Amino acid sequence: MQTATMKFARISPQKARLVADQIRGLPVERALALLEFSDKKAADIMKKVLNSAIANAENNAALDIDGLKVQAVMVDAGPVLKRMRARAKGRGSRILKRTSHVAITVAE
Repeated sequence: MQTATMKFARISPQKARLVADQIRGLPVERALALLEFSDKKAADIMKKVLNSAIANAENNAALDIDGLKVQAVMVDAGPVLKRMRARAKGRGSRILKRTSHVAITVAE
């Protein structure tokens, strides 16, 4: 069982969880194929983290890649970048730029 994480990914957790729910529990080959052809921004981030988890499993734990499954995918909220946007009559409105912490665990 090996884990890979990406912290402070610039995507909202709500959007990233849509992709995370699709790959949870799949064999890694199918998960990679699904992420390859998905047109969501989160798919590129998940693919990067999944490849890292597979490499960790191969190099650190000497696991067989062919038998690996995506055991867990966790997307937690990171810090929020707060920005201001000018509005009418001298006011300003707040823009929240959300970040995510993505963790993927693979196991045989």
